[in-house]
Amino acid sequence: MPGDYYQTLGVTRDANKDEIKRAYRRLARKYHPDVNKEPGAEEKFKEISRAYEVLSEPEIRQRYDQFGEAGVSGGGAQGFDVGNMGDFADIFETIFGGFGGGMGGQQRGRRRANGPTRGDDLRLDLQLTFQEAIFGGEKEIRIPHLESCQVCEGTGAKPGTGVKTCGTCNGAGQVRRATRTPFGSFAQVSTCPTCNGTGEVIEEKCEACNGVGRKQETKKLKITIPAGVDDGTRLRVGKEGDAGLRGGPAGDLYVFLMVETDKHFVREGMNIRSNLEVSYLQAILGCRLEVDTVDGKAELTIPAGTQPNTVLTLENQGVPKLGNATIRGDHLITVKVQIPTRINSEERELLERLATIKGESHGKGGLEGFLGGLFHK
Repeated sequence: MPGDYYQTLGVTRDANKDEIKRAYRRLARKYHPDVNKEPGAEEKFKEISRAYEVLSEPEIRQRYDQFGEAGVSGGGAQGFDVGNMGDFADIFETIFGGFGGGMGGQQRGRRRANGPTRGDDLRLDLQLTFQEAIFGGEKEIRIPHLESCQVCEGTGAKPGTGVKTCGTCNGAGQVRRATRTPFGSFAQVSTCPTCNGTGEVIEEKCEACNGVGRKQETKKLKITIPAGVDDGTRLRVGKEGDAGLRGGPAGDLYVFLMVETDKHFVREGMNIRSNLEVSYLQAILGCRLEVDTVDGKAELTIPAGTQPNTVLTLENQGVPKLGNATIRGDHLITVKVQIPTRINSEERELLERLATIKGESHGKGGLEGFLGGLFHK
């Protein structure tokens, strides 16, 4: 069985795409069969390549996060499909000089670097009350993220100026350096430090964003919390992450929910549990009591002869089903019977008469022992 792909690459579960790529590049350089001849290196290389294949694609990664290996074991996620070859080519050009080398590989890298880039996904932890988690509703949040600069329209260039070809890499976006190793000579390709791989440099930087093309802003946002969410539920808010580069789409915002505990109610899946204390006379004779529920006050019938720790059910007053709020769980109420430790003389006289009628011995064992026997008659 495959291990955890995040552990395989040595990254956290909230690692962004660049962190995942760097981790893969480092491990691929170490375990590639052309470099590492130790037993097991080839299998290790296949394992880290599979991990990168899954985690480098946002949609496949999302399925893996939600369902694990079962979510990515279908045909669409198996093997190095054509759609993923660009990313792998970029990494292998950096490590081993590309597939076939030459300026063609450099041109591929430049086209990728200059094209639109999707913005990073963001995470926000949001705390809800017990009631908010059950019934949902709207919440206003403040999210700091990167937005496209309005002055330069995301280009990073001062209005009225443009870009020019990078003089360090001559527009390739990469610099190449030959390295001799015990295994032979390798051409190592790295991102151009002057243009950061774009192949172009800005003539004059936009003063509003210092040439970055994006600015850090804090945005107010209203999100809808569906009824029935629970502690650890993750909500995806599309296009509310960081803005993309060079006209690329924005990333997504993932809201992780944390639910406060309640002093009266405990949640068990779609059911809610609570306790109700009644007197021993109410348990023996039965009664109707008003109880607290998540919907407010409700009337509960205590049947005559109710035993301690009996569980009574209020149907359809539990937690709504996530995604279908018309279906609800139940409210389960555990009856706790209060047995007094002290009684007055009149109460004792009446109880002793009752004990005589029942044929119960009451000279020893005290009131609690007598009532314990009485409940089970």
